[in-house]
Amino acid sequence: MTLSVSAAEAAPDLAASASAPVIPSSGPRRGIGITDATLDPIGFWGRRQNVNARATLQHCLQWMERLGWLENFDRVARGETITDRPGWQFSDSEVYKLLEAMAWELARSADPGLQTAFDALVERVGDAQDADGYLNTAFGHPGLPSRYSDLAMGHELYNVGHLLQAAVAQQRSGGDDRLVQIARRAADQLYEEFGPAGRIAVCGHPEIEVALVEAGRAFGERRYLELAGLFVERRGHGLLPEIPLLSAEYFQDDTPVRDATVLRGHAVRALYLTAGALDVAVETDDRVLFDAVVRQWENTVARRTYVTGGMGSRHQDEGFGDDWELPADRAYCETCAGVGSIMLAWRLYLATGEVRYADLIERTMFNVVATSPSGDGRSFFYANPLHQRERGAEAFDGVNNRAESGVRAPWFDVSCCPTNVARTLASLGAYLAAADEEGIAVLQYAAGELRLGGFSLRTETAYPEEGTISILVQSAPERESRLRLRIPDWADGATVMVDGAEPQPVEPGWADIRRTFAAGDRIVIELPVEPRFTWPDLRIDAVRGSAAIERGPLVLCLESTDLPAGVGIDAVRLDVRALPVSEADGARVTAEIVALPGTESDLPYASSAPASVGSGPIELSLVPYHRWAERGPSTMRVFLPLEGTA
Repeated sequence: MTLSVSAAEAAPDLAASASAPVIPSSGPRRGIGITDATLDPIGFWGRRQNVNARATLQHCLQWMERLGWLENFDRVARGETITDRPGWQFSDSEVYKLLEAMAWELARSADPGLQTAFDALVERVGDAQDADGYLNTAFGHPGLPSRYSDLAMGHELYNVGHLLQAAVAQQRSGGDDRLVQIARRAADQLYEEFGPAGRIAVCGHPEIEVALVEAGRAFGERRYLELAGLFVERRGHGLLPEIPLLSAEYFQDDTPVRDATVLRGHAVRALYLTAGALDVAVETDDRVLFDAVVRQWENTVARRTYVTGGMGSRHQDEGFGDDWELPADRAYCETCAGVGSIMLAWRLYLATGEVRYADLIERTMFNVVATSPSGDGRSFFYANPLHQRERGAEAFDGVNNRAESGVRAPWFDVSCCPTNVARTLASLGAYLAAADEEGIAVLQYAAGELRLGGFSLRTETAYPEEGTISILVQSAPERESRLRLRIPDWADGATVMVDGAEPQPVEPGWADIRRTFAAGDRIVIELPVEPRFTWPDLRIDAVRGSAAIERGPLVLCLESTDLPAGVGIDAVRLDVRALPVSEADGARVTAEIVALPGTESDLPYASSAPASVGSGPIELSLVPYHRWAERGPSTMRVFLPLEGTA
């Protein structure tokens, strides 16, 4: 047996798992299938996955029915003249994301009621499809604008992209192929319209690129990959019209993908496009395009990503800011951008085997995806700021028209995030582990069972609240294999123990155990989840002179709910001379309450530095960021100013 930290090595192609969102045609590693990962219902992720299945899917379906988004399909099918269509032009995509979530959930656990709802929804969608395969409820029918008359903002190709991803989920879940037939006809129509002999154009919202590649993989259709490659190469050449207040950068139409050095513009668009470009590069063995994507990811993560893993600094265009432009109180960090970041990082991991991509997935899953839904799965955050100055107001009639409201809302006028969270949680198991010719790698730690590469593993853990992770080998290949364990980038001082032997220290990265495993072998990982200070880069002006506190993979925050009566969150100054102390799944810190300046001046400035009049040290409780606002509307801060700062 060897225990070491090592880099991933290349390996021959492996047969793909049958049920997963991403399955490259070839490559050195494959992810676990959704049906091969079973999460315990009492674990951190198992609870959320079950709530998603039990409540969120039906919640989304009811809201779309209530608002008329499903009736849009019925009206098209009936041939009505439509002049009062409810919903934005991209509301069809929410139906398709819901179908994808349903398909993954049906693969994970058979549910007759969910199957009936899924089948009925597929029929309504299919009935609205035109004879040539075109499918859209906002364009191309009596009373509506003509087909492809607003490529910048119409989202027609974007919608088909989500339809294709739903069909891929259905295909790989082994269900009836009705949805696959619908999606393939829609994709074939796009190929005729925009393929090599068609019009040279792109969609204002990338998504079709990543969907076409995966559909090509799932359905064995090379034309879809060809069309995805065309869309990637056309991007960045100014094909989209200029829109008031929206630059070409907003659409990633300012610079060709191969020439870009960082993600920019609308964050979700940028992440979807780059994921699709990476897929094209992998399928065509295009090293130049692949390296361009890696370069963009590296620069974006290093300079334009929040401590939560969130991406997107600007509310105006839901977009990336400049380098180091990471304001806490104006962080947009759309939940959908978190999903897009996971999509991109997962593809990069499968292609390279590098641990840094799995590290970012963990950070984003715990602090963006887990933050969005409420405990009952029926309300959501759209934006995820790191500093909430005012208590949020409850959503009016259940629909929140302001994404940055500071409370979870049951639904949104633009409700892309609930369905994106739903499909991510339904397919969550696919991101937990991967296999190559040497063995398997456990990438994310969750209580439950994994079956992959000849291994069956049982994981027992209360992670992330606790750092002990016990992995029992239930079965293994009858030969020497490698079990690779991810040691997170924050886990200085971690240890691994095999079969009760002396624990061995391991550095962040990969810890490899090589041996002929047998049923009954047990590996115990100890990750140091004690709270720790995190310091922002000095070039991030907005949070200079402050610090955040993390506990294991969790970012913590201070909520006004935990402050003494009459104390505002802006009056807290953190004392970093006293180390934070563990408290449940949060931490306790030492702080000072300062006297804030008065408001007598005409302007919020003064000619002399304010005096810091403290109240003496007090102890305050911090909670995981993913739980903020669960106890009611509150103010909140992740980065706390240091004692002695004004």
